[in-house]
Amino acid sequence: MPGVVVGTDGSEGALRALSWAVDEARLRRTRLTVLAVVAVPVTLGRASAPIVGEPEPADLEAAEAAANADLAAAGADDVDTEIRVVAGVPAEELVNAGTDADLLVVGSRGVGGFSRLLLGSVSSQVVHHATCPVVVIPHQRG
Repeated sequence: MPGVVVGTDGSEGALRALSWAVDEARLRRTRLTVLAVVAVPVTLGRASAPIVGEPEPADLEAAEAAANADLAAAGADDVDTEIRVVAGVPAEELVNAGTDADLLVVGSRGVGGFSRLLLGSVSSQVVHHATCPVVVIPHQRG
């Protein structure tokens, strides 16, 4: 997926990342792919092989509707966009989507105190494993 890829989950951090990614795609005059990942349970089977659960169809439909609403709110009418909804492990799906992207954008959920200095687990995994440049949009301080 050449262009800008942004992960969204409806959180405040993801909405900020989406808004930033829309602006960046507009500046670069490139395609924006909005990736909504429906998290599925993962358990370990024999020999520690992961067993990935199946998503509920209603969850996939809800994720797509939410991504469409978020994209409309971000004012992306003049940007070439695509919404992809997948089921899986969020960090893994984002890294996979960024394989041939020009840029991968994620939000960082904020928490109080010392923890504010740390990235969220998904954004941290994406930063460490992505093969393209990654932008992490920080949580807005209140």
